Formats: sequence, structure tokens, C-alpha cells
Amino acid sequence: MKITKILNNNAVVVLDDRQEKIAVGAGIAFNKKRNDIVNIHKIEKIFVMRENDKLQQLLSRIPEEHFTISEEIITYAETNMGAKLNEHIHIVLTDHLSFAIERVRDGIHLNNKLLHEIKILYRREFEIGLWAIQHIKEKCQVDMPVDEAAYIALHIHTMKPQGGDLHQTVRQTTIIRDMVKTIKRQLKISVEEDDISYHRLITHLRFTLTRMNNYGLHTMDEEMLVMIKKKFPLSYSCAVKVAKELVVMHGVELPEQELGYIALHIERLKKK
Repeated sequence: MKITKILNNNAVVVLDDRQEKIAVGAGIAFNKKRNDIVNIHKIEKIFVMRENDKLQQLLSRIPEEHFTISEEIITYAETNMGAKLNEHIHIVLTDHLSFAIERVRDGIHLNNKLLHEIKILYRREFEIGLWAIQHIKEKCQVDMPVDEAAYIALHIHTMKPQGGDLHQTVRQTTIIRDMVKTIKRQLKISVEEDDISYHRLITHLRFTLTRMNNYGLHTMDEEMLVMIKKKFPLSYSCAVKVAKELVVMHGVELPEQELGYIALHIERLKKK
């Protein structure tokens, strides 16, 4: 296997049998450069995914320890449930955890108002979430709130093998497209569709609509919502505009608290 690209000290892109793969292992890229032969004894995992480009981009942007922690959580979850998760979990959970760790270190704690319901409906996934936040504490000394265990549980649940209603999926995709159009127009920006911040926004909007259809929206504490309004006024104003157009175009009404979450993602997109 030849190295074609170094993502970080623990992850490289390799060419194997004319196929591009991502090889992961502790120190796998140490003292290596492009076209060097990878030490196969250092390879712990190899990824061959439809979304290799997105995974490469994510690995090049987040701290290495965040990816390592996420993979350990995924391995624990799959072992615990005795089933493989959708390969997209390697992107969505890693991105979510990295974002969550950053938030907690910045003193931003998002309460999960569905905490009690998740404990009941997704008991096994929630127990995995509890293990995950303890694992994060041990690995990077970040004390995650129990609410985060519920968020992790939802990610794991949605990545289990399961189908979806075609009509609802098409409608949901159309609504997301229109919401993103409004955000781009309000911010007067063009967005690279392979940008990880864009995918964070899309993923959040999808979960927002799914929660509305299936088990309701989480809500944000009033104090946190007030802080977001003051700290990110332009992003919050944009979220309000999105909500107003959503009602007119699709008859979907978002509660004010949900606009706070959307504003956080818009702010990240705006900074890019």
C-alpha cells in the first residue's frame, strides 16, 4: 500500500489494488510522506466508503483524538448491539462529538428536553451514550452532560439498519433544500457543498424535520436562547427568516427554541 495523502499523524489515504482507502492506526504517518509504503503492522482500521472524500475532509479538520474516541465508541456500540451500523456513522458521530466537545470546552451546554423519553424508547442506545460520555471524560478530560448521552443515543439509533418512507424522504429533502436556499440568500454567501459545515447544517435540518414527524422537537433553555440571540444576532435573524418562509412554503412551524440550534449551525457556516 502506497500513501497518496497524509490526513494526520494517525490517518493516511492509501492506494491498494487501484482502490483508494483510508488507513488508520497510531502513528501510521509518523516520518512518512507521499508515495511511501505504509507499515501494515500499524494499520488498525481500513475504510472503503462511498463517502471517503467527506471522511478525509473531516479527519484533516478535527483533532486526532476526537476521531479516535468516536471510533472506540462506534466499536463499543456495534459490539454491544451485535450489529453493524450504517457506514455514515463514522462521519456523523465523529463530527457531532468533535462539535460537542468544542461546545463544552467553550462553556456552552445544550440541554436535551427529550432526555427522559430517549432513556425509555432507546434504552440500549442511551446506555451506550452513558458509556461514551464517561469514555470522553477519561480520554480528554471533558465532562460531558448526561444530555449528550441522549444525543449520542439518537445518532446510534438512526444509523441502525432501517428503511424510510419514500414520499416523506422526498418531501423532507425538498424542505431542506428550500431552507438552505433561504440561508444562502440571507447571508449572501455561496457554499461549497462538500464543506463539512454545510453537511453539519444539512444533518441538523434533517434531524429537526425527523423529530417533528416522529417524536417532537427538543427545546432549548430560555437563558441559552437569549445568549445565542445576543452573541449571534445575524445568524439568529437568518434562522427567523428561514422559519417564516418554512410556514409560507410548506406549512411547517418551528418553535422559537429550535431557531437557537439552527442559528448555531448558521454561525459556523457563516464563519466558513
